[in-house]
Amino acid sequence: MTTQFDTVLVANRGEIAVRVIGTLRQMGIRSVAVYSEADAGARHVREADTAVLIGPAAARESYLDIDKVLDAAKRTGAQAIHPGYGFLSENAAFAAACASAGIAFLGPSARAIEVMGDKITAKNAVAEFDVPVVPGIARPGLADADLIAAADDIGYPVLVKPSAGGGGKGMRLVEDPADLPSALASARREAASAFGDDTLFLERFVLRPRHIEVQIVADNHGNVVHLGERECSLQRRHQKVIEEAPSPLLDAETRARIGEAACNTARSVDYAGAGTVEFIVSADRPDEFFFMEMNTRLQVEHPVTEMVTGLDLVEWQVRIAAGEALGFTQDDITLTGHAIEARIYAEDPGRGFLPTGGTVLGLAEPAGPGVRVDSGLQNGTVVGSDYDPMLAKVIAHGADRAEALRRLDRALAGASVLGVTTNIDFLRFLLSDADVRAGRLDTGLLDRRVGDYRAPAADDCVLFAAAAFHWLELWAAGSRLGADLWDAPTGWRVGGAQPISFRLRSGDRTEHVLITGTPVDATVRIESSENRTLAARLDGKVLTVEIEGGSDTFRVAEQDGDLWLAGGDGTWVVSQLREASVRGDDAHAGEAELASPMPGTVIAVHVASGDDVAAGTAVVVVEAMKMEHTLTAPVDGTVEVLVAAGDQVKVDQPLARIHPNTDPNALPDTTTEDIAS
Repeated sequence: MTTQFDTVLVANRGEIAVRVIGTLRQMGIRSVAVYSEADAGARHVREADTAVLIGPAAARESYLDIDKVLDAAKRTGAQAIHPGYGFLSENAAFAAACASAGIAFLGPSARAIEVMGDKITAKNAVAEFDVPVVPGIARPGLADADLIAAADDIGYPVLVKPSAGGGGKGMRLVEDPADLPSALASARREAASAFGDDTLFLERFVLRPRHIEVQIVADNHGNVVHLGERECSLQRRHQKVIEEAPSPLLDAETRARIGEAACNTARSVDYAGAGTVEFIVSADRPDEFFFMEMNTRLQVEHPVTEMVTGLDLVEWQVRIAAGEALGFTQDDITLTGHAIEARIYAEDPGRGFLPTGGTVLGLAEPAGPGVRVDSGLQNGTVVGSDYDPMLAKVIAHGADRAEALRRLDRALAGASVLGVTTNIDFLRFLLSDADVRAGRLDTGLLDRRVGDYRAPAADDCVLFAAAAFHWLELWAAGSRLGADLWDAPTGWRVGGAQPISFRLRSGDRTEHVLITGTPVDATVRIESSENRTLAARLDGKVLTVEIEGGSDTFRVAEQDGDLWLAGGDGTWVVSQLREASVRGDDAHAGEAELASPMPGTVIAVHVASGDDVAAGTAVVVVEAMKMEHTLTAPVDGTVEVLVAAGDQVKVDQPLARIHPNTDPNALPDTTTEDIAS
């Protein structure tokens, strides 16, 4: 028996909500968005047929509130709910509540979520269906003594893992038996804090591991098929960054075997819907694979599977929940070409991948043959610290892996988010790696390469463009005021030209850029270098500069005194600085300033203005995206506090100043300490 859905509520936000709404629209199904107060102007709200406010910014009071989500579904007449990923997507209580309310959950049963949500139970369940599992010990109630006793038989190195949760929290790699007791203690503390459950188990650590997952779909009529595998080995701290399908490691025989193991995993819990089974595979033994876990939901990286199979997984989630049988068998599934996905995050690779934020002032999302973008962004989107920092995904498909890589790199070169610092340049750095291009991957590769990355410094052309922008603003202001010859910003003087000077900073580079002439006929130079010819024009948000006959075009936007420029295969932030005082009477000269390393919320202030502090004293704690950062006094002195608990702060915003008791010329740099949340 099949059911026709005419209204589906999407219980999520951001790019996945937009992506689901797009498929619902194509199917002729009315979509309902839910949103928090922070997302009132979000793209998913605008694109849905109707939207319901369900609470304040905090996810616990909005997107994670089961009663509010169900109430929104009932009020809008939704017969089904799509949970996306994250939030309530793998919450067995939510799936059960939907069933009790007579609303279809576009996912598996509550039982399947519950079994696969506990790694120990899941491992034991799939083992009964002959799915290979990593050698180890996994059963409820294991004490530290049990784990220590089993470790020698398992064989070192071992991996300590929490039974609940994910994202790498509570995981510990132990190579020396002497380190195991302390690793177990710290893993239990972290697991209890993150998941409310300190249950642990042990697995042998697979050397040079690769993370390969298999997409399955199953209906309620006993049909289960796999849609091939995805390579997800490029990770940073257990979080995926770049994924592809198919894996460059597996041959056809292994692909069939790992696919059948994934189908058996689904059968072990009578799975229905779309799901992903994750395996660990040794780069040295590609024919040997072991079950890791099953994700009972749509994955972030599902587009690469869609691009090589031609299937819409969201459409099939809807059809399966409506009671339809799969319209194809395993023999009907073919993988055509190759697809690679890169995740765009609001983070600053040049600052240790600290989360960033801001308002999207300009947006360029690439297009072209084989290119797809899943995005929740629009001009005016405010990227804050309340939710996950992933903003969008860029996916490229090609006839083979080499073509997919080329297309993805060019697509990323044309992508920019003015107003928000992202990891786009780092993604291109990673794609250029020789091992990545050759397909020689493992889960540690990205972390090994992080230390080699350097944020690109603005070249002369970018600085000339920034100076030209500010110069054109002076011309525009002068024309409005009817400036005479003496006031026009040409640099003209009776005794000889005096260039207009701009002191600019981009990254670690600070320069004086000097301009003389008119916008159609000028000379420009960086101090102490030779003159170059310049012509510049500004058309709305598009700046065109011609330097020595060559032309470059930039999209520009200003925010908080910074100029953002997108062009020349990159995005640049250039600040115009006031000239340093030559009198030595700056109001804050010699002080140590504590600046926020990221946009976020001040969650604690440990001192008061006027307090004497010693070097190393905790002064302010800032939180963003579940990360806490404690800023400490770099020197002994008297503190001046500039913020209060609860304040929203921007990156580099001064939070406090220390008036030193020692020689101000010998101040060390402010330090920031990461504290696990």
